[in-house]
Amino acid sequence: MDSKLEDGTRAYNQDFSRYDQVDKLQRYRLSEGEQDQFDEDYQIKTCDYNDLHNGGESGIKRFTEDFGRSLEDIGFAILSNHGIDTGLYDEANELIREIFEDYSLESRMKFRAQRQGSVNQGYFPIKETTIIHPDMVEGWVFCRRAFDLGENPDYNVNDYWPDPKFEASFRKLVLAHEQLFLPLMQSILRYLKVDSTLYDKKLTKTNFGFRLNYYPPIPKNESFEGGRMLGHEDVDLFTILPAASIEGLQALHRGNMKWVRVDAPAGSIIINTGDYMQRITNDRLPSTTHRVSKPQNSVLYDKPRISFPMAVYVWEDEILEVLPGLDNPKYAPIRAEEFHTKITSKYYGDDYADPMPGSP
Repeated sequence: MDSKLEDGTRAYNQDFSRYDQVDKLQRYRLSEGEQDQFDEDYQIKTCDYNDLHNGGESGIKRFTEDFGRSLEDIGFAILSNHGIDTGLYDEANELIREIFEDYSLESRMKFRAQRQGSVNQGYFPIKETTIIHPDMVEGWVFCRRAFDLGENPDYNVNDYWPDPKFEASFRKLVLAHEQLFLPLMQSILRYLKVDSTLYDKKLTKTNFGFRLNYYPPIPKNESFEGGRMLGHEDVDLFTILPAASIEGLQALHRGNMKWVRVDAPAGSIIINTGDYMQRITNDRLPSTTHRVSKPQNSVLYDKPRISFPMAVYVWEDEILEVLPGLDNPKYAPIRAEEFHTKITSKYYGDDYADPMPGSP
């Protein structure tokens, strides 16, 4: 194993703080270790999304408070009654299993990740999600540009997908999730007592990162240092994550610096906040630290773990600035692409933040 990756299993987040574009005072080891403490009693709030649309004024107020308080406290919330057809999730699980198990590594490597705009889009082999840590996961990131949404006259499905059937199926899922963007952002702004329509235009047909994660089965008789995915914070406004069938997701509660095991009901959606959100809310809503570790139940080692988070971005030319009305803004306005690539340079190398040809 590369020595830099090997060191990554023992690294702390503060070793890479020079890349951060928001204040992250918490200190944690990137991988789960014996020194970590867990809060086994903490329950992440489940918010009834139906309140928002069918609960009248009292329902809107209840959802806004439940959702906002949970995000402000730990940066995670769970949505129930969200209205998304969970059959799309069953279909996604099967297709992800197929794309990683039935297609050869050679065929996947033809789509190896490369930067497009702010985002590193494409396939990531196992242990190569980042250059600092040997994550035991294969990934594949598809941004808005990868989908046939009638927005690009030069679109060619074969530039992004090993088979057009994947695009057609996953397009249904991302369009369903896109219907959540504005209501969730409006609820966040309402909670912060900011004009709830402030991001309506920015989030209409905005960019996103739809990631397929395939964690292979864990060999029971081999050492497994490093966890399945390193501790990190997402670089986005918020992430939409359907609950996985295999345990392992953990969130760090900054209040007591203990880890919380995220246990979401089947069919529910987990929402967590990212760096974009922390920046515009002036640290009010933290970019949530989370990771994926081994299941506590070793019986589950034999099964692959599959997840498909959808990170909500704004387009590269948008300006991230502290929301109006929030006291004592500490962050200067910054172009989204600059903000995004400065952070993700820690994962992809310092030259990742260099402007692309044609960038202002």
